[in-house]
Amino acid sequence: MKVDSYEIELSNRDKVFFPAQNITKGDLVDYYKRIGDIMIPLISARPLTMHRFPDGIAKSGFYQQKMPGYFPDWFDRVEIEKKEGGSVTRPVCTRTADLVYLANQGCITPHIWLSRKDNLNNPDRMIFDLDPGAEDFKLVCRGALALREALQTFDLVPFVMTTGSRGLHIVVPLKRGPDFDAVRKFARQKADQVAGDNPGEFTTEQRKEKREERLYIDTSRNAYGQTAVAPYAVRALEGAPAATPLEWEEIEQGKIDSAQKYSLNNIFRRLARKKDPWKDMDSKAVMIREEWI
Repeated sequence: MKVDSYEIELSNRDKVFFPAQNITKGDLVDYYKRIGDIMIPLISARPLTMHRFPDGIAKSGFYQQKMPGYFPDWFDRVEIEKKEGGSVTRPVCTRTADLVYLANQGCITPHIWLSRKDNLNNPDRMIFDLDPGAEDFKLVCRGALALREALQTFDLVPFVMTTGSRGLHIVVPLKRGPDFDAVRKFARQKADQVAGDNPGEFTTEQRKEKREERLYIDTSRNAYGQTAVAPYAVRALEGAPAATPLEWEEIEQGKIDSAQKYSLNNIFRRLARKKDPWKDMDSKAVMIREEWI
């Protein structure tokens, strides 16, 4: 397959990756080739972790952080220093060809850093992972709206997307300045505030046995080296659901009833009638101030 002027030798296109829907590796490759123009601007220049399933989701997958030595020279990368010494090479997607190459490697889901390769210590994204204790998506939506209100009091501009799994991610574009520790501290304060205002529905309790059926507002991904599922990434679940950026009115009006509403099979119908809600998110970035923390 020729993508972005690069020749990518594909293998086993007919291998079934999602048995219930008979979705093949070739279908996954074609999806990432088609979504690339929309997805790449949202993930470009960010180190990533690959969630790989070389034999499809019926077999065990694995997370891979290190970039294999056989990746082509044209694939972008970044050297990251390790605390214990030495460094590790991480892949970085900068073009559609990269997504296609990853899919051909059995990477169903790329997960991205919240910072960029030119400044790994200072994030330009803050994220809240809304994880329901029970299958109650209306509760997830209520939590998202409460969190949005708390963030908007600081003139921050939150964006929302389905995770393709159970909940929602609230993502806030930031102007780079504070490091991860400061951003995580601020995020935890806002999460605690929202949970404290409605302790019967929301919690920041890390231990599952103490959450009961409340919505868990998780801020732990705001840390150096942590990743979050990339927007428009396919998840390794039956139905091939995709993490899908939403408009807030879809949450307000109850138009989204599931974190798995959109998938590899139907997301392009959505994008044919609705532009990407995250298209201009970087223009909404705000810097977190010291006095807020």
